[in-house]
Amino acid sequence: MDIVTLTTFLTPFLPYLLKVGEKAAEETGKKLGEGFGANAWEKAKALWTKLQPKVEAKPMAKGAAEELANSPNDVDAKETLQKQLKKFLDEDKNLYAEIARLMQEDSEAISQVVNTFNQTISGDDNVVQNIAGDGNKAIGRVGGDATIN
Repeated sequence: MDIVTLTTFLTPFLPYLLKVGEKAAEETGKKLGEGFGANAWEKAKALWTKLQPKVEAKPMAKGAAEELANSPNDVDAKETLQKQLKKFLDEDKNLYAEIARLMQEDSEAISQVVNTFNQTISGDDNVVQNIAGDGNKAIGRVGGDATIN
């Protein structure tokens, strides 16, 4: 199982996963998931349900998840969350097996989300947009190659 794929998949859903139980967050997360296929939101919720107790118990992991929810392009927060998730999964083989199973069950939905949020654009004078978290605003023109994470 790839921690980077897991984190990249969860990132666009984190603002809503952190508020699961709130009706508005559930509805918004569901709508976001529909853009990637019927199962994306349900898959994100299932994964988060397994990971959340570990994340909540560790202030560093919880802070990284919150920061990534607020700033999906924050490389430090993403790396910190990845390191924390790797620790949790290395320490708990049952959790590792369950997360691996969930990711394998509907790998198409996961791939669709990951590929959307992890793209390279080639060419000159491209307009690059932040498509998660900041209201889908243009963040600048890029000459050459641009990687969107």
